[in-house]
Amino acid sequence: MALATRTERKPSMTRTMWDSSVGKKTVMAVSGLIMLGYLAVHMLGNLKIFFGEGEFDHYAHWLRTLGEPFLHYEWALWIVRVVLVVAVVAHAVSAYQLSRRDIRARPTKYAHKKPRASYATRTMRWGGIILGLFIVWHILDLTTGTVHANGFQHGHPYQNVIDTFSTWYGNVIYIVAVLALGLHVRHGFWSAAQTLGVGSRTRDRAFKTIADVLAVVLTAGFVAVPVGVMTGVVS
Repeated sequence: MALATRTERKPSMTRTMWDSSVGKKTVMAVSGLIMLGYLAVHMLGNLKIFFGEGEFDHYAHWLRTLGEPFLHYEWALWIVRVVLVVAVVAHAVSAYQLSRRDIRARPTKYAHKKPRASYATRTMRWGGIILGLFIVWHILDLTTGTVHANGFQHGHPYQNVIDTFSTWYGNVIYIVAVLALGLHVRHGFWSAAQTLGVGSRTRDRAFKTIADVLAVVLTAGFVAVPVGVMTGVVS
């Protein structure tokens, strides 16, 4: 009697790519660039606070009406939020799985002292954790108002920002997170260029310069807001 043979189903191309280290690095690179684009726009929007309460609150309201009447109220904002959540989750999961894979690939014992991770690796790892915790705090502070100081006022983002940066801990949390962001962008942008095959030996210096400039501009732009509140320029 012939034995029935069951043909195994081949994994999809998407699954094969995701299971590979190259695929995970590509997901990290693309999701990182999506978040980088958002951060640049978000920073420019934040700087509107220097033009006064009316200008800043009007900008915040415009974000909610973006796309009308084709889109309903806040639909565009929610689309952006969903894309960002997907990007953050994909970035974090692929980073975690690559880290675990790297650990498993190491020998269980070393003849000599275990080599330490590189400065860039440690910075990216801890920077990612700091930024993940900050995102949660930032949403609870200025989006839902759950942990907001001095009473959260819906529809008054300018005053809510003033309240946050009128506390010492609000400034410390924000500035530490922004510094971690700058370091993350500095290494991550160059790394993404290498992963996506854009970088080369002749273009390395240019991409490193662009990464440095992006890191400095984003850090300065985001830090400018709490500094503005602390110094009384924004009040």
